[in-house]
Amino acid sequence: MTGRTRKATRVAAARRPEVRLPPLSPYGGGGLEPDGDYDGVELAGLDLARQTGAGARFLDCALRECGLDETSLVGARFIDSVLTGVRGVGTDLAGASLRDVEVVDARMGGVQLHGAVLERVVVRGGKIDYLNLRNARLKDVVFEGCVLAEPDFGGAELVRVEFSDCALRRVDFSGARMKDVDLRGAVELDIARGVERLAGAVISTAQLMDLAPVFAAQTGVRVEG
Repeated sequence: MTGRTRKATRVAAARRPEVRLPPLSPYGGGGLEPDGDYDGVELAGLDLARQTGAGARFLDCALRECGLDETSLVGARFIDSVLTGVRGVGTDLAGASLRDVEVVDARMGGVQLHGAVLERVVVRGGKIDYLNLRNARLKDVVFEGCVLAEPDFGGAELVRVEFSDCALRRVDFSGARMKDVDLRGAVELDIARGVERLAGAVISTAQLMDLAPVFAAQTGVRVEG
């Protein structure tokens, strides 16, 4: 000991969105349109499966209990909006932009968000299988109380990202870049690939013990009883 007290490294907390929706008008359109402009509307209980809203803009909107099976929202923009109880398999949001957005109780699988930009986003509750966030940029994003099964963060950039009371199962961090990523709140942390990319993240002592075999395998250390 040198007599100097070592200060604990602090992780910058994610800035959460503050979505305050204005009074919304029920959506009266027949379906989604490419490059559509949706402003201050509520889409509730709609089956939007296999529709195309590529390049659409959703501003001050709410999507509630909508079906999004194989819905194309490539390059869409969601701003100051809420998605609650949405469900679907194969929803394509590649290259989309989500800013000041809350996603609540989603039940989805195979969601394509590769190359997307997420800023001030909360994903709360629900379960998402095979979430593809390859090469995406996440800044001020919180995953809270949700289950992410086999999510792919390959090549993604994560800045001020928190995992709180959520399960990360078979996660892929290959090639990811991290800064102020807080994994301590994850109730499950199962890293399939990319454990060597955790520089810039913080984990708990218990998580370190659980991940010890993965770290050992990564560095080529053989552990024998």
